[in-house]
Amino acid sequence: MESSDKGTEAPARASGDGFITLADGTRRWGRFGAAGLLVRHTDADGTVAYFLARRSEHCHRGGTWAIPGGALDGGEEPLEGALREFREEIGVALDRFELDVVYEDDHGGWSYTTYILDVDERFEPPGPLSWETSEVRWVTPDELGGLELFDAFDAALTHLGLQPDTSDR
Repeated sequence: MESSDKGTEAPARASGDGFITLADGTRRWGRFGAAGLLVRHTDADGTVAYFLARRSEHCHRGGTWAIPGGALDGGEEPLEGALREFREEIGVALDRFELDVVYEDDHGGWSYTTYILDVDERFEPPGPLSWETSEVRWVTPDELGGLELFDAFDAALTHLGLQPDTSDR
């Protein structure tokens, strides 16, 4: 048992770290699914910016840009896990935000849940970063097309209507 902040005993969670093979033969990270946060800020002039992370070379598809996120632990709700992963990878605890969109990419028993959160203020990209992240920054929608995106994140952006479908090019 682990102790919680209030001194009571909380049940230990089973780590979700690890790859699993789905019925279609694809391998996915997160034994209980995975989740991540697309943090968005809109300036007073209407300029939108997203907070993205470049995956380190120590990760699957290292060098690509995506949202901070990762494996859910056993019994963990996707939003709770996405917030935990953001804090672990980026070092920022998001306490004040407005949840705008929830997108669950279901692969038949395994899902990746993307949350779009709006924040009132852009926070400064922190440092140092975790081993999973080589770089972080705020990017505008126009800048997204110039980045090498993690393939599943690219597909989620297209599904969410945040960038045009380029799959036929």
